[in-house]
Amino acid sequence: MSRTEDQEQHWYDDEAGPMVRPFTVTRGRTRPAAGQVFDLLAEVRAVPGAEPAGPLDHARSSLLDQVRRGPRPLAELAADADLPVGALRVLLGDLADDGLVQVAPPDTRAGRPDVGLLHEVIQGLRRL
Repeated sequence: MSRTEDQEQHWYDDEAGPMVRPFTVTRGRTRPAAGQVFDLLAEVRAVPGAEPAGPLDHARSSLLDQVRRGPRPLAELAADADLPVGALRVLLGDLADDGLVQVAPPDTRAGRPDVGLLHEVIQGLRRL
């Protein structure tokens, strides 16, 4: 990627913070369009072979690229994308509505989240 292309795709300034505010990325929405509720420990995975019907904006495209690398908990995606969880939920709702990702509730045993998954989330939060 050339320096010019990299500058055009870089929407975060390490010193100043995000150059595009989360409400702009979500088009002013605070909840997913279809009213989905995504748990912080929900596992997000890409739908194999699914391609967007049209072009995606930078935030949705970046998120889809992250999810295509392998299933991950929602909280970890939010940390890696450097987005508030609320904004990430809106973006995931859009991608789920388009059939590009699946969001599965966390695995539970006797009503409790998987301990291994909790450790992964804690490690992700500590990296912040």
